[in-house]
Amino acid sequence: MNTSTSNFTTILNRAAQASDRPTKTAMVAALQEAEITARTEKLIIPFESLLGEWRLCFATGASKEKQRGGIKLGGGYYLPKFTPASIAFTRDLDSSIGTATNQLSVAGVRVQFTGPCRYPGKKNLLIFDFTQIRFQVFGTKVYQGKIRSGKNGEQDFEKLSIAKLPFFAFFWAGKNGIAARGRGGGLALWVRD
Repeated sequence: MNTSTSNFTTILNRAAQASDRPTKTAMVAALQEAEITARTEKLIIPFESLLGEWRLCFATGASKEKQRGGIKLGGGYYLPKFTPASIAFTRDLDSSIGTATNQLSVAGVRVQFTGPCRYPGKKNLLIFDFTQIRFQVFGTKVYQGKIRSGKNGEQDFEKLSIAKLPFFAFFWAGKNGIAARGRGGGLALWVRD
């Protein structure tokens, strides 16, 4: 596809709108073109561009192609605003470790995962590990606890290799949106509300 930088940027920015969104096919193509452009131009995205809270707007799944040994993207889907899924990244100024929070709200129930993250700068990878979970029903906390390694995992987080952790490889950061490929191969676009 021969999409110009301004064209894929326009499509990604348009996706954040409640109406007149690009087609799913156009979104997948724009995300792929943005990723190729970032790789070709060796784009460096500063961690500061990712900080804050972002609502998941569009995502694709991915499956492994056995015959080719590659990844096949799904058609993609827009997430409705009435079931908001969001991710947030924060960082202390005096630390190389930040916090990642991922949450989903459906019909008054909110599930939130929180844990450490780091952004070493190489290949725009944001590495994270969710170590805490919290459930709320209509704003009331019903459960909060550690998952997997909990606090011990947070202490060892800096020592763990990228190969053992989930990550997002960011390839686009605009004023109102960010886009990345996940460890599983899917693409996602998050927007600011």
